[in-house]
Amino acid sequence: MNFPRAADHGIAAAGNVMDWGVSTTYNNHQSLKADMDPKSVNVMNTTIIPQSDPIDIGLGSMEKGNSVKPRKKTMTSVYLKYFETALDGKSRRCKFCGQSYSMATATGNLGRHLSNRHPGYEKMGDSSNSHAPQPVTVAKKPQTLVKVPTMELDHLNWLLIKWLLVASLPTSTLAEKWLTNAFKFLNPSTELWSGEKFQTVLREVFKSMQESVRLIVEQVSSKVSVTLDFWTSYEQILYMSVTCQWIDESWSFQKILLDISHIPSPCGGSEIYYVLLKVLRLYNLETKILCITHDNSPNALHACHTLKGDMDSQKLDGFCYIPCAAHTLNSIINDGLRTTKSVILKIREFVLELNSSSEISEDFVQFTAAYQEGNWNFPLDASARWSGSYQMLDIACKAGKSMETVIRKYDEQLGSRLLLNSAEKNVVNIMHKYLEPFYKTINNICKNKVLTIGMLLFFMDHISDTILACKDSRQTPDWLKSAAEEMYIKAQNYSEQVCNAFTYMTAILDPRIKVELIPEYLNLESNLEESRNHFIRNYSTCYFSSISNSYSNQVSEDGGTASFAEEIARKKRRASISSATDELTQYLSEAPVPMPTDVLDWWKVNSSRYPRLSLMARDFLAVQSTAVLPEDIFSTKGDEIDRQRFSTPQYETQALHCVKSWMQNGIKLKYKTTEIDYERMMELAAAESSSRSFERKPKS
Repeated sequence: MNFPRAADHGIAAAGNVMDWGVSTTYNNHQSLKADMDPKSVNVMNTTIIPQSDPIDIGLGSMEKGNSVKPRKKTMTSVYLKYFETALDGKSRRCKFCGQSYSMATATGNLGRHLSNRHPGYEKMGDSSNSHAPQPVTVAKKPQTLVKVPTMELDHLNWLLIKWLLVASLPTSTLAEKWLTNAFKFLNPSTELWSGEKFQTVLREVFKSMQESVRLIVEQVSSKVSVTLDFWTSYEQILYMSVTCQWIDESWSFQKILLDISHIPSPCGGSEIYYVLLKVLRLYNLETKILCITHDNSPNALHACHTLKGDMDSQKLDGFCYIPCAAHTLNSIINDGLRTTKSVILKIREFVLELNSSSEISEDFVQFTAAYQEGNWNFPLDASARWSGSYQMLDIACKAGKSMETVIRKYDEQLGSRLLLNSAEKNVVNIMHKYLEPFYKTINNICKNKVLTIGMLLFFMDHISDTILACKDSRQTPDWLKSAAEEMYIKAQNYSEQVCNAFTYMTAILDPRIKVELIPEYLNLESNLEESRNHFIRNYSTCYFSSISNSYSNQVSEDGGTASFAEEIARKKRRASISSATDELTQYLSEAPVPMPTDVLDWWKVNSSRYPRLSLMARDFLAVQSTAVLPEDIFSTKGDEIDRQRFSTPQYETQALHCVKSWMQNGIKLKYKTTEIDYERMMELAAAESSSRSFERKPKS
């Protein structure tokens, strides 16, 4: 945005408010006055927050419409009785606090000083007990003397909106009286919006920004992929987030939240389907959507199946839905950890004590150094998610001696119950060794910049092999073999759900995977043939189809044979199909590129070599292998997200979380047609603060 140059930030001679470059029309003034509370919104920067009528709060200001008489130099201010002249005869000093002001400074500073530093000063009386009458030039009502510019107060309310959004806090947070008292302590004139006003403004911001999102999605030229995530709030209300992903023309991955919707009772597959369809229609994505990645729940699966039926009936080719690999892997791991749950709980209790006591943690660090049991950074991850559970095993396995020594030293505080017996230590060592490949694989999944379907299938295939080896090994104890069997069943179920031509097409378009690294269960000749047909049908002849259609009605006058032009179009079409087939064959014949290669960068460089195949790659590589970011499931980051979602009331869940996500995505916060520029707002606040500091500096 381009901002008009602000007027001088100092205080005008008559104490008038600053000119912030108001250029909005009268109609805009009137429309916004109806929206904003006149008690709290009076003076705003039109480039930062919605415009409303400014007020003149300086001395000598009259009711709106009245004229102001010029100040006579020989007359003195009503505030002089609260100040005394310094010995040098060049400055005045406040009788309450001793703050000095140069006589060359406008007398408006004196009134501003009293209003800000000594509210209610007129009731305190003259500290010199002098009753001599003071000449005055302006007769004002007492309450006008303590008014301050409300520009800062309006900025404060908008900054509070930003705080609520970033922290995912409901607007009811601002109803806490001690929070209001804290602001009153800083400035007695502070007047926060009411809770109802905050809700109204937040809702209007949501509507304004939703339109911006709709315009962004409308300009997407490729196919899009959609992910679904579900959660239940403290009010036992089910919500669904719908997120859209695509790859733009410059081969950059794009992602944006479309909506957070309440799923009505009974919260089944039919209800999810109708809510999902409503969101897709709102953004005109019914014909653009290529795939949906769901959270593996039966109701979500039913909704996606119903949507696919609709797509097939409309002859929309290529739509598919797949389960979330991260949710599947997390469920598999939980089955494995179930047999060691009691041991992990005991270790977690010890770790929580370490995190809460600097004395105990310092001893632990000293013991690990003495016993050469590694370096440990505090606080340790003690969450109940995968990252925390594996760290419990890691500590007990790698720093078991230090752990036992600390527990014995602090026996009265920790108790001997936290000591692991020999059987528990054996379980820890076996499980730690078994889960180490899972730990490495999940780290690779979370760190992968673009986690394509092909790369995820490669990782999941490695996990399946690890489980199978454990299940079939004669050295595996019965309790672990039983857990491995349950884990293998879930891994096989996932493989069956993704074993289709759609995921095959998505996998081979990853140049790091191609055909060579695709799992055996998916690498079928039928899938390759279907992929080739889909490519030729949808991408090889897209340019020539319009030419062919234009000639289809041009037949000879006798109505017998096709025209010469139509024959040319057919030949071009056959040539295009042949060229596309050669393009696909050439791509698949080349060896996969090294793993560290960035997939999107590779296609950006090689799109000229594969002009048709690159169009298909843009569509299919946007398909998500997980419904949410893997770290949101496997690490402590997910705990914070769950807390924020769980505690948000129903009337603000959609607006609060959508606006927060859009702001994080780089979309400017907007109120109706006005962008709220927080950076500019803080610059003005800093300038105002500097100006006040300069004015309060004693004159030498």
